[in-house]
Amino acid sequence: MRAVIQRVLKASVEVGGETVSSINRGFCVLVGIEQGDREEDIEYLVRKLVGIRLFPCEENGRRWDKSVKDLGLEILCVSQFTLHATLKGNKPDFHRALSSPTEASNFYASFLAQLRKSHKEELVKDGRFGEMMTVNITNDGPVTLTIDSKNRDW
Repeated sequence: MRAVIQRVLKASVEVGGETVSSINRGFCVLVGIEQGDREEDIEYLVRKLVGIRLFPCEENGRRWDKSVKDLGLEILCVSQFTLHATLKGNKPDFHRALSSPTEASNFYASFLAQLRKSHKEELVKDGRFGEMMTVNITNDGPVTLTIDSKNRDW
């Protein structure tokens, strides 16, 4: 699994001009599922998302001291199979992404369920799997990180 984490002041997802989900301060997370991803990839990504300290602590002034869990902030997840694209010349190729819509949808639903269990359910939002979405974000920083469950250097 691959995730692009953006610290945001607010974020929302629209489908067909209708806002289907929105958050205030927290993370907007683009999530890509790769062929061969397993339950352990979900567990790793969930653990990182709720525990990564990308927020300052008001009390001690430390810049990278608090997580979304510590501060009770929101997380907006957006499924994005293009995160596993490779290039063949100038054309993207998606053979590494989990391409079965049913399998990918079920895997993503399992990821969301575990994230909601590890954080507060009402603080975890998402777009609409498989839909053409417009994602609106107001970056905070900007702070953007990429996590890949196959490359666990951190």
